[in-house]
Amino acid sequence: MKTPSPFYEFNGKTYQCPIELSIALFAGRWKSTIIYKLLDGKKRYGELKKLIEGINHKVLAEQLRDLEASGIIARHVYPTNPPKVEYELTPLGEGLRPAIDHLQQWGLQFQAEHSKAKSATINCPELTQEQK
Repeated sequence: MKTPSPFYEFNGKTYQCPIELSIALFAGRWKSTIIYKLLDGKKRYGELKKLIEGINHKVLAEQLRDLEASGIIARHVYPTNPPKVEYELTPLGEGLRPAIDHLQQWGLQFQAEHSKAKSATINCPELTQEQK
């Protein structure tokens, strides 16, 4: 008889395995992109906005708050006028680097193989009357 697997909880939600929890923490359209951009080091809000094409201010602010609440990024406010705010990966967020690097390599491989398979299908010569 199998023993039931433990459940993982975070912010009042229950996950069936640590992979589900991990993916939930940086799932969504923009979180992985934000993390990827912060792998190079600290960025100001405006820098992130420019680096992430298509994201609007409201969504960027929400995603940054979520990542900060999860402990993946840190927000630093400097008492200047106007206030200067920078974001960077925490040590916990830095722990994602190998996974992000691996996902990047996998994505490039997938794209290359998918493109190759797609072009082979597109470039397939028409069947001759005899082959039909």
